[in-house]
Amino acid sequence: MKKTSAGGADDMETNYSIDLNESEWVVYDSTISRLLWILSMVVVSITFFLGVLGNGLVIWVAGFRMAHTVTTTYYLNLALADFSFTATLPFLLVEIAMKEKWPFGWFLCKFFHIMVNVNLFGSVFLIAVIALDRCICVLHPVWAQNHRTVSLARKVIVGPWIFALILTLPNLIFLTTVRTPGGDVYCTFNFVPWGKTVEERLNVAITFVTTTGIITFIIGFIMPMSIVAICYGLIAVKIHRRTLVNSSRPLRVLTAVMASFFICWFPFQLVALLGTIWFKETLLSGGNKILFMFVNPTSSLAYFNSCLNPMLYVFMGQGFRERLIHSLPSSLERALSEDSGQTRDTDTNSALPSADIEMKEV
Repeated sequence: MKKTSAGGADDMETNYSIDLNESEWVVYDSTISRLLWILSMVVVSITFFLGVLGNGLVIWVAGFRMAHTVTTTYYLNLALADFSFTATLPFLLVEIAMKEKWPFGWFLCKFFHIMVNVNLFGSVFLIAVIALDRCICVLHPVWAQNHRTVSLARKVIVGPWIFALILTLPNLIFLTTVRTPGGDVYCTFNFVPWGKTVEERLNVAITFVTTTGIITFIIGFIMPMSIVAICYGLIAVKIHRRTLVNSSRPLRVLTAVMASFFICWFPFQLVALLGTIWFKETLLSGGNKILFMFVNPTSSLAYFNSCLNPMLYVFMGQGFRERLIHSLPSSLERALSEDSGQTRDTDTNSALPSADIEMKEV
């Protein structure tokens, strides 16, 4: 949780430190807030273990045991983003346990939070790309058969990472460590170099937080959520209209994907948006403490989506549970596979699964 420093060492009485994304200080002075604080650490711990294990398995199978296809390219990048993010969670766990204090120094302050944001937002954007890819395969199978290649997929996959890097630029520019008069060190957004007076620094902080908060909400949540909802909605309509499958399993999988994405991300984004809207009054008056209590719980819930992705996008592949009893790597390999006619990066048009096959693999 980032705090914003608008003062300096020479005028610590005017030093304003607040949570950049959501609130002022995360409060720990009530039973409910302490329970939420403990719950946050439990969820983060679970996310770390499940995320590293599940995404590591996907990376191993998709990256080293399978032929490179369009599907494995997307799944591999999603798994890399989620694995890189969940692997850094022990640092976040220590920060939460120490009530936002940062004991790891200036370099790791920048590096850790840049890694977190790039991989966290990269994961969200990659989910939207996967939804688009599935939608195109189902609605435009002929176009997909002629143009959907690994080479194109590798070019498309650059987009999500560029968007993630852009949303991470504020961390690179403003993030640093700040020591309080009591000797505590925080990894915080510091605006001291960006104004000669406290008023100028406050104006920079308010403008920065409001602008980046709104942009992040739109690009980091509304846009990918809308893409996922529209794409899976169109797929669901296609399933309903055509007898593509013999059961409602694909609809259940699509519902699970949509529900998990919304349930995990909406509370976090709502708290972040409210924190952005109330930023100025929070900065000056220190109110909205009820909102502060939900900073860590909603953040940890959003992080939890990174360990759900392997189960939703890979492990729920058709027949996975039956295959699991034979060989876990082979089961995962088949779940990721695009059928025997896998899309390969060749000079000629590759064979591509029909709409029926794509629906069975949703």
